[in-house]
Amino acid sequence: MGFFNRFIRLFAVSMTLMIPLRVLSESVDSLKTKQVITINKVKEIKTMKIVYWSDYACPYCYIGETRLKKAIKELGLENEVEIETRAFELDPDAPKTVESITVDRFAMKYRLSKEEAQQQIDHISQLGIDEGIDFRYATTLYTNTRDAHRLTKLAQTKHDTALEDRVSELLFDAYFTRNEKLAEHDVLLRVAREAGLDETEAKNVLESNQFDEEVRFDEREAMMYGVHGVPYFMFNGKFVIPGALSVNAFKHTLEKALKDQQENTVGVDAHQCGPEGCRI
Repeated sequence: MGFFNRFIRLFAVSMTLMIPLRVLSESVDSLKTKQVITINKVKEIKTMKIVYWSDYACPYCYIGETRLKKAIKELGLENEVEIETRAFELDPDAPKTVESITVDRFAMKYRLSKEEAQQQIDHISQLGIDEGIDFRYATTLYTNTRDAHRLTKLAQTKHDTALEDRVSELLFDAYFTRNEKLAEHDVLLRVAREAGLDETEAKNVLESNQFDEEVRFDEREAMMYGVHGVPYFMFNGKFVIPGALSVNAFKHTLEKALKDQQENTVGVDAHQCGPEGCRI
């Protein structure tokens, strides 16, 4: 029990979670693309716009997105909030084939025994289960997620929020519940078909490098904003929350953001994953 407590303390998430965002005008203006977030027009926004960076192999991204959507629904803000996702690969160089099982990879990353690693994996899984997700983190098959992000970019070109949501949900479900390999095109084509994308168009995208630059742009933009882990939520381009808040904490943040466009600083507990792993 003593080791478990030390581990929890070692990976405790920073209490400072709402960070005022300074305008990076020169850097952002230099990126000539329609995806640039306009920060100096916050006062013109009539609905809450939430932009967040995420990876489909990140457990806290799935949990955080689920909690955020619950908070929005409980507040009755479905028609007042716009959510826009950005790509963030935890490991851009991850292989396209499975090279290790989750517990072994977790144990190696954190220098734990397999028993200790399994304990932490079960802890994260329970967080997902508590949100109503059939969360099977222990048996996930880790591969590269670049093509999954490119498929999401295809969905975003349709300007259909419901379609994009279906693609995102099905990709998370494929990885964490069905335990499928997100680098396999057959898996991605099934997701495309079930979500309502044209399967032929999706296949053409996956067999090319289409939307690869858009994914890379999201990641360059993340670096500019100081994003080092995901999920990373940006509200109205004005302040950000790195991590998966509780539903109640998300509700509190949404209420404050809708009432006040001024910068705020609030400390809240949250979980997040970065290139070095997930904080517990």
